Amino acid sequence: MTSSPSLDAGTAGPTERDPFSPLPRDTRPVRTEPNDRRVRVFFDGEVIADSARTLYVFETGHLPVYYFPRADVRFELLTPTDHHTHCPRKGDASYYTVAVGERQAQNAVWAYPRPLPEVAELADHVAFYWDRVDAWYEEDEEVFVHPRDPYKRVDALPSSRHVEIRLGDTLLADTHRPTLLFETGLPTRYYLPKLDIRWDRLIPSATRTRCPYKGEARYWSYVGPDGTRIDDLAWSYPEAIPEIPKIAGLVAFYNERVDIVVDGVPRERPVTPWS
Repeated sequence: MTSSPSLDAGTAGPTERDPFSPLPRDTRPVRTEPNDRRVRVFFDGEVIADSARTLYVFETGHLPVYYFPRADVRFELLTPTDHHTHCPRKGDASYYTVAVGERQAQNAVWAYPRPLPEVAELADHVAFYWDRVDAWYEEDEEVFVHPRDPYKRVDALPSSRHVEIRLGDTLLADTHRPTLLFETGLPTRYYLPKLDIRWDRLIPSATRTRCPYKGEARYWSYVGPDGTRIDDLAWSYPEAIPEIPKIAGLVAFYNERVDIVVDGVPRERPVTPWS
């Protein structure tokens, strides 16, 4: 979930789409940018890539991707395969399987050995499918789901606005002390103190998702007096990552599935993949 709670895409590859990403400053279909953060990739306890000179690759409508210089990748752990794909924006991609001990990740790495002239800088670089390896680190902090987009903002602001959460005639929450979370490309999310929520209508869910900007989310489902059930209607980040500490322990509801009233004015339900 890039995002509200993440969609757990976790598979950012040559064609992985990000339905929320705004156009980057440079509106070329594909653009690259140097990244000074040290990025490491782990598989079966081994560091298989370690670089402080990766490239960010931004592609309109796609998640950002790290491309590693070949010199910073342990090619002794990679085996070329006969799998190939074509991208009209970048060229023909070749693939590699990662093997450490008895574990393998098939076609987990791709490269454009002869990229199109518009992205010639991708030559001598490779990229990894996010979910086919075990862990990613930016410097010494683990990152989940996909690279953090340096052009995406997530701001959490305390507020005294009056926020009501309703499902029809049922009041689920009522507070004058919300925290409003503004995230690039997404609806405003209203994070509420637990004491201002009607817990008699919510039950814990086993669902867990991760967001690269906010941490790991836990969920609650709604059960109405007539037995109506809406799964995973609300979520919380019990331990938000250091950049967004203001929402730790607060609870948010999907704007797409409930009726939110702010200062007496009903908000329209947005249409997103969580609708």
